Amino acid sequence: MMRNLDDIQPESPQQGFQFPGVFEITAVGNGNADLVERVPLHIASLGLNVLEGSVRSRPSREGNYVSVTVSFTCPDREKYDAAHEVLRADPDIRWTL
Repeated sequence: MMRNLDDIQPESPQQGFQFPGVFEITAVGNGNADLVERVPLHIASLGLNVLEGSVRSRPSREGNYVSVTVSFTCPDREKYDAAHEVLRADPDIRWTL
């Protein structure tokens, strides 16, 4: 039986997201769209602190896509969700993890 993601709760208080905290987000998108520079700027535009040296990228085999991962500090769930939203609003980003 498939469960709705919103219904999944941590089994103990130590599991799941703990705010404030440091989180990682990955954006996957067009390989020629300068996402290595743009992803941290999107996160910073929300007033979130991207950790120095945390930006990592990996191109797809053919180079058509790139995944960009950054770590950032986040005070609450609303800002975390906003980080995903701002990235997904970029037309060159296909999805976020």
